[in-house]
Amino acid sequence: MLDILEASEKQSRQYIDAQALMRAHADALADAAQVRGSMIWRELRGVRYLIRTSAASAQKTIGPDKADTQAICARFMERKQAATARVKSLGARLEEQRKLNRVFAVGRAPNVIVKVLQALQKAGIAEQFLTVGTNAIYAYESACGVRVGSEAMATRYMDLLFDTRQRTAFVSTLRRLDSSLLAVLRKADPSFRVLRDQLQTAVNDDGYEVDIIRRTAKDGDPHPLRMSASEDDLWAVQVSSGEKMVSGRKFGQLVVSASGHMAQMQTLHPLDFIRVKTKLSADSQRDPLKRPKDDLQARVVQSLWDEHGLQFVANAQEKPDTA
Repeated sequence: MLDILEASEKQSRQYIDAQALMRAHADALADAAQVRGSMIWRELRGVRYLIRTSAASAQKTIGPDKADTQAICARFMERKQAATARVKSLGARLEEQRKLNRVFAVGRAPNVIVKVLQALQKAGIAEQFLTVGTNAIYAYESACGVRVGSEAMATRYMDLLFDTRQRTAFVSTLRRLDSSLLAVLRKADPSFRVLRDQLQTAVNDDGYEVDIIRRTAKDGDPHPLRMSASEDDLWAVQVSSGEKMVSGRKFGQLVVSASGHMAQMQTLHPLDFIRVKTKLSADSQRDPLKRPKDDLQARVVQSLWDEHGLQFVANAQEKPDTA
């Protein structure tokens, strides 16, 4: 019999409330991003012009001081003020939800996982990564309102699959931030460092590892692949299953840590997870100590799909309600 425990009514209700607020906060951040920077008036050769300044101090001239540019400036500043106020208000409410998550023991994902996901999101590179492997089950169980037994969940590392098809956007973002992937991970935990003999792995002072993997190089993918121009950054290692995972269907779900912090996790579609784990469990070349766990995880996620409503969440994400 599989070890799967239903969440309490209070835990489920709190998770739903927190999830709704996270979505509202994400929308508010997207609105605020549209009005980053500012607008200023500047006199050039005796003519007063409206100039749009970006967050990176780039400037673009909108036009001379006329009724239409005055209206543009007024609308921009009004939108910016409203967006800033909304982000601040929802941010304060998110902190309240975090505390409630902790009180009701809503989450149990390791804090480091959620902090890494938050760091990727804040840097604007979350869309270029998939969380794969054991930690994907945190997304699946959260979607079902259950807790999977610890035997299937035990792990001390996090696999992040980098989508090399989005490398241009990824590199551009890191350049704009003047950052590296390792620097982003250090926003989650300053103690992360790259292992000298495993350049795809960052490890923190608690011994928790984050591995960066990728598909086998194809279609002009660079190889080998250092994640940024920084000499001390991580390198992505090729995995044979990377192509199927990165080109397959995706599944996204809010995950909550034991401290109540929240982050959106993007991972494999549950049926693809089952397929990968089932194949690994039957692979004679697979570490024999890992094969039983692969089989257990495949059976657990299959049970979540068949008996705990995971299929309905996944189907809803593939076919969003447009009514």
